[in-house]
Amino acid sequence: MLATAGLLLTLFSFKDEFFEVSRNLEIFSSLYREVNMYYVDPVDADKLMKTGIDAMLETLDPYTNFIPESEMENYRFMMTGQYGGIGALIKQHGDYIVVTEPYEGSPAQRNDIRAGDQFLEVDGKSVKGKKTEDLSRMLKGTPGTSVKLLFHREGIIEPIEKTIIREEIKVKAVPFSSVLQDGIAYVKLNSFTDHAAEKVEEAIKELRKNSDVKGMILDLRGNPGGLLQEAVNVSNIFVKSGQDIVSTKGRLSELNSTYQTKKTPLEPTTPLVVLVNSNSASASEIVSGSLQDLDRAVIIGQRTYGKGLVQSTRPLSYNTQLKVTTSKYYIPSGRCIQALDYTHKKEDGSAGKIPDSLIHEFKTKGGRTVTDGGGILPDVITGNKKFSAITSTLISKSLIFDYATYFHTLHDSIAPVDQFHFSEKEWKDFVHYLDNKNMDYTSQSEHTLADLKKNAVEESYYSSIEKEYDNLEAKLKEIKKADLEKNRLEITELLEEEIISRYYFQSGRSFTSLMHDKDVLSALSLLKDDTRYRSILSGKQNK
Repeated sequence: MLATAGLLLTLFSFKDEFFEVSRNLEIFSSLYREVNMYYVDPVDADKLMKTGIDAMLETLDPYTNFIPESEMENYRFMMTGQYGGIGALIKQHGDYIVVTEPYEGSPAQRNDIRAGDQFLEVDGKSVKGKKTEDLSRMLKGTPGTSVKLLFHREGIIEPIEKTIIREEIKVKAVPFSSVLQDGIAYVKLNSFTDHAAEKVEEAIKELRKNSDVKGMILDLRGNPGGLLQEAVNVSNIFVKSGQDIVSTKGRLSELNSTYQTKKTPLEPTTPLVVLVNSNSASASEIVSGSLQDLDRAVIIGQRTYGKGLVQSTRPLSYNTQLKVTTSKYYIPSGRCIQALDYTHKKEDGSAGKIPDSLIHEFKTKGGRTVTDGGGILPDVITGNKKFSAITSTLISKSLIFDYATYFHTLHDSIAPVDQFHFSEKEWKDFVHYLDNKNMDYTSQSEHTLADLKKNAVEESYYSSIEKEYDNLEAKLKEIKKADLEKNRLEITELLEEEIISRYYFQSGRSFTSLMHDKDVLSALSLLKDDTRYRSILSGKQNK
C-alpha cells in the first residue's frame, strides 16, 4: 500500500515537472519569436539566443556551458590537446599581440618565428587592437591550408612577411621530464588530455633507460584537469590493479560509477612526491587526492583549487553541445573536495565556500586524517612564491620579456642550458637597458605611508606631522633606487629562464626553473630522507 502511494507520488511529481518544462519552453520560444519579429532594430538571432542561454546557465555553475558550432574546435582542443595551426603561444603586448614562445618542431619554429615577434597583419588584415582569442582564431585552421603573416621583429626596421602552412598541432601533455639528481626523476604533466597517462609512462620508461631511478616527482602544479579516465590511468601507474580511485554520484543513478585501476602498475613502490598548487584542479585533484588517500605518495605544495564536479557533454541540434555538470566525485577515503557551494548561492549570485561546520574528517588507508570541503591539503605545505615590488613591475610591464628579445637579437647562440649564467657585464647591460623604460611602481612601504597620510588628514593630525612625512617619503624614494641590486638574485633567475627559452624553448625553460624551484628542492630533500618520507606517510611525524 505504502509502496503504491510512493509510486503514485513520484509519477505525479514527474508529471508536474514535465508540465513546467513544457510550459517554460513554450514561453521562451514565443518570446524569442516576438523579439525577432517586432524589435525596432534588426536583431542578431544567434547572438540573442547565445546570450539568453549563457544567462540561464550562469545561474548554475561555471562549468555548465553551451558550446555553439563555432566554438567546437576550441572544445576539441581542450579535450585532445590537438588543433590545426602554426604552433605558437601568444600574449597581449600593448596594442599588439606578440609571440611568447613557438613550440619546438612546430611550423612556427621551423619558419623562424621567434618569441617577441609582433603581429601586424594576418592574411592582409590588421590585427592592431585585436584580442588574443581573436588572433588565435585567425591563426587556426584546417591542416594543409596556408596563412600569411606580417610582423615586426626587434632590431629590424622593415616588417617581415611569411606564409606558413598549418599543421595539426599536438600540445605535449608531458612537456618536460628529467632525472634531476641522485636518481630522482621528475615528470611535468600539464593536462589530462587523451593518452596523457601513456605519455607519463613513456617519459618514465625513457628516464629509466639511462638512470637508476630511486625516487620520483610528479608535478601537477597549474594543471587544470581534463578527462576523468586519464586521471584514473595516471593513478594506475603508481597503484595496483583493482583499486578504487574515484566514484561519481549524481541525480540520476545511471550516471553513478566507480572507476578502478585495471593494469599492472609501472611504478608500484618507487617513493613518490606529487607537487600541487592552487591552480591544480579536477583530474589533478583526483590523482593527488587518491594517492594521498591510499598513502602512496607525499603531497607537497599549496592547497588545490577544489573542483569536485564532473561534466558530461550532451549533443544538441545543429552541431552544438551542452557541457553539463552531472555528478560530484569522491576519492578513496570517501571525501569530496568541492570548495564552492553552487547549490546555495548568496544574494549577489556568488557561490560561498563550504562552511567549516560542514567539513568532515576522513581516514586514509593507513589511518591518517584528511578532510573534505576545499581541495587537497598537502602533507607538506609550502608558501606561494612572492616577488618583490620591483620584480613584479618588471614582469607586469614585460620588461624581462622584452630584454630577452633584445638579447636574442645580439647573440646567435648561448652556452648549453646547464652552463648558461647571466654575467656581471650582462647585468650592467640590463640595468642600462632599463634607463629609458617606464619603471614606476609603488612599494609596500609607500602604500603604508599613503594610508598613514590619509588617516592623519581625516583625524586632523597631518599638519603636525607634515614635515616628518615629507622627509620619510623622500627617504623611501631614495632607498628605492637600490631595489634593483637588492633583488638582483630573483631578477637574474627570471632573466636566465626567459633568455634560455629563446634558444632551447620550453624544455630549456623548465630545466632552468627547476634549479631554484623551492617546491622541487623540498621534494628532492624529502626523497633523499627515506625515514622522514616513511614517517609522513605513516602519520607519525610533524610535517
